[in-house]
Amino acid sequence: MTISMRQSGNLEPAEVDKHAWFSHDRLGLFIHWGLYALGARHEWLKNREELTDEQYQRYFDNFDPDLYEPKEWARRARLAGMKYVVVTTKHHEGFCLWDSKVSDYKATNTPCGKDLLTPLVDAFRAEGLRIGFYYSLIDWHHPDFPIDAHHPLRNHSDAKALNANRSMANYTAYMREQVRELLTGFGRIDIMWFDFSYPRREYRGLPGKGRADWESERLVELVRELQPDIIVNNRLDLPLDGDHLPDMVTPEQYTPRVAPTIAGRPVRWEACHTFSGSWGYHRDEDTWKSPEQIIKLLIDSVALGGNLLMNVGPTGRGTLDARAIAALEVYQNWMVVNGRSIYGAGPSGYPAPFGCRYTQRGNRLYLHVCNWPYRHIHIDGIADKIAYAQFLHDASEVRWLSHIKEVDSNVGVTVPEGMITLELPVRRPEVTVPVIEIVLKP
Repeated sequence: MTISMRQSGNLEPAEVDKHAWFSHDRLGLFIHWGLYALGARHEWLKNREELTDEQYQRYFDNFDPDLYEPKEWARRARLAGMKYVVVTTKHHEGFCLWDSKVSDYKATNTPCGKDLLTPLVDAFRAEGLRIGFYYSLIDWHHPDFPIDAHHPLRNHSDAKALNANRSMANYTAYMREQVRELLTGFGRIDIMWFDFSYPRREYRGLPGKGRADWESERLVELVRELQPDIIVNNRLDLPLDGDHLPDMVTPEQYTPRVAPTIAGRPVRWEACHTFSGSWGYHRDEDTWKSPEQIIKLLIDSVALGGNLLMNVGPTGRGTLDARAIAALEVYQNWMVVNGRSIYGAGPSGYPAPFGCRYTQRGNRLYLHVCNWPYRHIHIDGIADKIAYAQFLHDASEVRWLSHIKEVDSNVGVTVPEGMITLELPVRRPEVTVPVIEIVLKP
């Protein structure tokens, strides 16, 4: 795979337009939805509880999301400032949201009786969001998928014997046909998000799976043929070196300390996170992130040149629960006034003051005040460059002090040479993370 846009300011001239939207839009919505929503205790419940297909069948037999309104999901995503969506068309459980022609394990065969993917794609497109498809390389339901370290039957006494009649070649052919359906039946798809490889994860003599198992090169070739402008992520176990830069890399549930690189070269990247500790709907999960954490995840990603893909796990009835709605509204309330510090913005070359993060867009420097100080922020490096400063949420002026030699340090603020000091209100504005827009001189 080759990268189209490696980082803001480092573009291949012939490829500028291909994926530029991704690093401009910055914020996307991840949706994990499948049969596991009925279990309501983590999307890996089949794996964690080592359930057989027969035991898991109760979720298929009772799957009927009668309150499913994808237009409402799409509306809330747009209001939250999200510009693209990635939805789990098929997760590890093997269940398909669309009417796949090569599988009976799909929404149309449940009590729901409907294709759930088409109306979702249509709804998000209508709200102006780009479309991404998550597709699991793993399939715990398919009879040809060999049992391995992640399979629910990994501890079965006859696991190796059960694998004797399973054909990985048959399974990879099945995958390609499903990917073909996804990339030919829903119009333009902007992202193909494969998940995931584990070639070195052997368990009790059961080998892991990587690119040779998935036939990754052949799979990517098909994707490129069907959707030439698509972004493909980095989880197919393809070579990662200076000659094979992925379209994007995908750190999960953490924000990198520094921007990711491969062979010393910058790469496009997107951190994916949950609002809580689970990707799928989890009724009793209680580690939901605070509003400050939610906003800082976005700021930290953009400040390092990356995107943020934030996840919701809809319920078994097809709704977003109150906690997910409240979390989306945190973004909605913040982005409506601070969005220009995110869209089209990226890293700054200036060192940010303590407790703050910078993003920058042209001559606009955005100071995100993550730890509200008492009255002053001292800034290095822009003393002779600053033309104006204002809070972004209300355009109220922020004044600053420059270096003055004669200052009584007992009662006045001493500003060293080369520094400016912003004067802040004692009380933090009623904004989750206030942003100061600094206009730099031409």
